[in-house]
Amino acid sequence: MTHIAWVPEQWVEAAEDVLAGLAERHPSRTIVLFPQSGAGGLEGEVSVESFAGGENRSVCTDTIRIRLHGTSAEHPGSVVEPLLIPDLPVFLRWRGVPAFRDSAFEELADVVDRLIIDSTEWPDLPRPYADLARVFDRVVVSDIAWARTSRWRLMLASLWPAIANVRRIKVTGTLAQAQLLAGWLRSRLERSIELEHEQSDRLVGVELHGKPAPFPPGDPPLPADLLSDELDKLSRDPVYEAAVVAAAVT
Repeated sequence: MTHIAWVPEQWVEAAEDVLAGLAERHPSRTIVLFPQSGAGGLEGEVSVESFAGGENRSVCTDTIRIRLHGTSAEHPGSVVEPLLIPDLPVFLRWRGVPAFRDSAFEELADVVDRLIIDSTEWPDLPRPYADLARVFDRVVVSDIAWARTSRWRLMLASLWPAIANVRRIKVTGTLAQAQLLAGWLRSRLERSIELEHEQSDRLVGVELHGKPAPFPPGDPPLPADLLSDELDKLSRDPVYEAAVVAAAVT
C-alpha cells in the first residue's frame, strides 16, 4: 500500500512515534508531508528498511519525508501523485482537524482510497463532525477515536434489550469518545439521548441513567495497533457514519 501522512508541526513527534511502531507490520511506501510556513519549494529525504517477517520472508518499507513550503503546501496533490505505487490502495492519515475546504485537503482526498483521522485530536466537538459527514460519499473514512470505543460498544450492545430504554448516558473519556458513543446510541435507538461528559485521556467508564455499566474485558490497544487495524479496512462503515451524523446534529 501507499500510506500518506499529513503532519502539521505540532503533530510531528506523535506521528513519528506511531510510524516507528507501524513500519514492520505493513509492506508499504509511506509519504510523510510536513506543511511549513513561509516561502520556498519543497525538500525531502528517503529511508528504506527491511524487517524479518518469518521464515524466508521479510517486510520492506520505504519512507519519503517531504517538507512543503509556500504553494507546495497548498497543492500537495501534484507532489504525491508521481510517488504512488500503481494498483495498490492509498491511505491518508490526517493529523488534527482536516481543513475540509482548503485545496490541500481537496487534492489529497481525490488521490486516496481511505481517509484516517482521530477526532480525539479535534477541538470544538461536535461541530467538526458536520464537515466530516459531508465527505462520506467522497472518500471512505476511518476514525481512531471510534475504534477506541469498540470494546465498550460490544459491551453496551450485550445489555439488550434493557439498553433500549436508555435516555441518558454519562461517558468518562475523551470528548470524541463521548460524542461518538452518544451518537451511536442515538442512531441505533433512533431517538434523543442526553449526554454527560467527564474528561479523561482514555475511556474508563460509562453510566446509563446514573448506573455504571460493566467494564469490558481486555486492554486498550496501542496507537500503532489502532492505525494498523484501520489500514486493513477498505469498505465504508455505515454504523460509524450514522453515529457521526447523529453526534453532529445535537
